[in-house]
Amino acid sequence: MATFLYKLGRLAFRRRHFVALIWVALLTLAGVGAASAPAAGNTSFSIPGTEAQKAFDLLEQRFPGMSADGATARVVFKAPSGEKMTAADNKAIVEKAVKELGSGSEVVSVADPYTGHAVSKNGTVAYASVKYKVSGMELEDSTRDALKEAAQHARDAGLTVEVGGDALTATPETGSSEIIGIAVAAVVLVITFGSLLAAGFPLLTAIIGVGIGVSTITALASALDLGSTTSTLASMIGLAVGIDYALFIVSRYRAELAEGRDREDAAGRAVGTAGSAVVFAGLTVVIALVGLSVVNIPMLTKMGIAAAGTVAIAVLIALTLIPALLGYAGRKIKPAGEKSKLLGGGRTPKQPGRPNMGTRWASFVVRRPVAVLLLGVVGLGAAAIPASSLELGLPDDGSQPVSTTQRRAYDLLSEGFGPGFNGPLMIVVDAKGSAHPKAAFTEVGDEIKGLKDVVTVTPAAPNKAGDTATITVIPDSKPSSATTEDLVHAIRDKGAEITAKTDAEVLVTGSTAMNIDVSQKLNDALLPYLALVVGLAFLLLIVVFRSILVPLKAALGFLLSVTAALGAVVAVFQWGWLSGLFGVEETGPVMSMMPIFMVGVVFGLAMDYEVFLVTRMREAYVHGEKPSQAVVTGFRYGARVVTAAAVIMMAVFSGFIGSSEAMIKMIGFGLAIAVFFDAFIVRMAIVPAVLALLGKRAWWLPKWLDRALPNVDVEGEGLRTLDDLDEEKELVRA
Repeated sequence: MATFLYKLGRLAFRRRHFVALIWVALLTLAGVGAASAPAAGNTSFSIPGTEAQKAFDLLEQRFPGMSADGATARVVFKAPSGEKMTAADNKAIVEKAVKELGSGSEVVSVADPYTGHAVSKNGTVAYASVKYKVSGMELEDSTRDALKEAAQHARDAGLTVEVGGDALTATPETGSSEIIGIAVAAVVLVITFGSLLAAGFPLLTAIIGVGIGVSTITALASALDLGSTTSTLASMIGLAVGIDYALFIVSRYRAELAEGRDREDAAGRAVGTAGSAVVFAGLTVVIALVGLSVVNIPMLTKMGIAAAGTVAIAVLIALTLIPALLGYAGRKIKPAGEKSKLLGGGRTPKQPGRPNMGTRWASFVVRRPVAVLLLGVVGLGAAAIPASSLELGLPDDGSQPVSTTQRRAYDLLSEGFGPGFNGPLMIVVDAKGSAHPKAAFTEVGDEIKGLKDVVTVTPAAPNKAGDTATITVIPDSKPSSATTEDLVHAIRDKGAEITAKTDAEVLVTGSTAMNIDVSQKLNDALLPYLALVVGLAFLLLIVVFRSILVPLKAALGFLLSVTAALGAVVAVFQWGWLSGLFGVEETGPVMSMMPIFMVGVVFGLAMDYEVFLVTRMREAYVHGEKPSQAVVTGFRYGARVVTAAAVIMMAVFSGFIGSSEAMIKMIGFGLAIAVFFDAFIVRMAIVPAVLALLGKRAWWLPKWLDRALPNVDVEGEGLRTLDDLDEEKELVRA
């Protein structure tokens, strides 16, 4: 592979006009496709295989036009101090608001609080329920604006009015976060390379790759039902790996120049060596992202595949466009150790023989491997302890900042009707196979009334055919509590008994039940997903490193860092440690998607650092250095680049911590701390310590397996052969 990529790098360097034209054409084509494609709303959210989804599907069949999975809004009204919502003036304001709320084209129904018994016992709080035809993510902006305007009109008339429910769900804006990440990345790259031009190449190519990927997703969104949220993960990961991969190759190019090679040969060797590491690092990321399909949540599967496509584009750009741009730059890109005139006067270092920081650190670790290993493992183990108390759930309006109208509506409803009112459960009774449907409906209601944590059970509301009915249950506890989850399971257990008696099937659904089912589904999928991703990557790394212990160490180190990161997430977002520092206003369960999301994203980035750092060590070992010296050599050339890449990723992810959305804030913190643990503790400390202790055993591979595995030549041994051939040709000519 190294020889093929070497030739590809030289070809791109020589034919830079052609290569640049191809990528510009692809970017233009994707942009035109995105601009001309029909607008696509957010993809429909379904969770196949869950009871809540089964109930939604049944409601669509038995209650046509009900829009069971449609968005809902609760417009909550509170009377001024000393007044009641039943007063004539206040009642007139509410009735006017109800009329205004029902005028939208996407509105199915609006429930008047005075006819629907939606006024609190003390008369101070009332609410109007609005039902929409489509889900909250699919609502038109004009519909949301109309909802807000109706609330504002009632507010202007003198009432306290807040709006809750999923109708206000909108895709979080992340543009400012990405700009912050790019700005920090630019500063780090300038410091790393000592050149504005060299620093600009990784940023430019990463933006081009993300532009092509996101534009392609936008162009295909309508045809493939991708939705606007699909590009979120693609842009974040594409930006991250795009900068990383270009950084690796530009850094190796400058190192080859420092060894006295001409520019075309240096570009070829950079692609042949660092490019080989990029290819396999990219494959591990693709495996992790495509593996999200194991969860069997369509939206997550589409996001993973779209992001994997963007990663593949980033790899191709790094292998072709980077050497082409290096060809355009010519002598403006300085060898390693030199700075541009603007940043250092073009002067070489005053002490060229002094070991760099990476060399000094690796030498220390090689001398004290046991102490460094124990310190790293114990430190990460301590950070991982809170993960044993991990509670999973999905955020609701109760986890929103108190400054939002959703949170204030949530609090008003809790004040007027009790905390469980924010998470009603919908019971669907399918009595089509029952001899006495009405009796079955009554039986279900009576049985549920006898359960703990139940405040209210509404009478059954059958469909026209009389074979299916819905019953609303109001729990005593808030939606995200363990007590409410226990109630859902208790109703389902009781439903199995009722089915045995009456032949009527009892299903529990609603947003609260759906959240519980999603959490369970994600929790059940975590271990299979982890086994698939780590297992496939383990096999891939065996081929790359031609070793059993090095890939095993890489996988175990990743598990340690991601567990420690989950522990940090639990400590901050569930326990409330340092919550004020990170702007966490409400503690609660960790988002259900967080563990599997962190495994997928962090594993890919961790393997980037592992492949780039350790392939340098293997390259040195294969070329004759002792194992301990090979570790030092790998750090001499790779530590600065890996450090820069990790700092850039931490900056990109940390930008999301400032988001007002609790979910985005949690993702940003979790990914940033995971990259810190993995890059600086696992890859920079534990990995060299383990390799120093193992010595030659680290590179052991059974002979039968060595013969069976393909030789991908990541360490560039084939390029050494090319050097020998060139020397022979020179001797013949002489």
